[in-house]
Amino acid sequence: MVELIRGLRVDEVRANLERVRDEIAATGRDPREVQILAAVKYVPVEELAVLAEAGIELVGENRAQDLVAKAQAHPGAFTWDFIGHLQSRKVRQILPHVRYIETVASESALEQLERHGTPATEILIEVNVAGEAGKSGIAPAELPAYLERSPVRVLGLMTMPPLAPTPEASRGHFAALRELAAEHDLPELSMGTSQDYLVAVQEGATIVRLGTSLYRSGAS
Repeated sequence: MVELIRGLRVDEVRANLERVRDEIAATGRDPREVQILAAVKYVPVEELAVLAEAGIELVGENRAQDLVAKAQAHPGAFTWDFIGHLQSRKVRQILPHVRYIETVASESALEQLERHGTPATEILIEVNVAGEAGKSGIAPAELPAYLERSPVRVLGLMTMPPLAPTPEASRGHFAALRELAAEHDLPELSMGTSQDYLVAVQEGATIVRLGTSLYRSGAS
């Protein structure tokens, strides 16, 4: 069982956040064009105030019930995205609290969005660019049908590439997602986590989803 992340310190999180911004700038990208999303699946609700004080503005949660509880415990402190496996029956529960659902990847989710979405609802579609068996995300070839079918605005794409021995090994998957988004004029690309976010940034990420690189003392 993964332990929750406790004992966060404002100075350490702030320093890590600034380091990530500097690293993004060093790739040649404007840091203002890349949103840093703090993944808080393992951050308990009582630690979230530390993130807010450190300057974290955008957070993402993997579990619907935890997202609701955390958002209600810290009203107005953050912008929330849902970044976990999406159970369609949870769509209604999530929508009032999030900016984007980043992981839409099923017909049943689209049906729930049709029922409960509003003109302001915006989503990202999760794409399984590597075609991994048993992994969430639609096949790239399915994207046109999803875009046509979606009852709400699709702003972009999200992916989680296969586990790789080096960040560079994920570059091809990030490039494929960028090319797919460009084909359909989708501006948002949520890709890259703590182990490979700089490669994702080089390939056009507009949102990177970070955990340990923000929380761990001396993270790099």
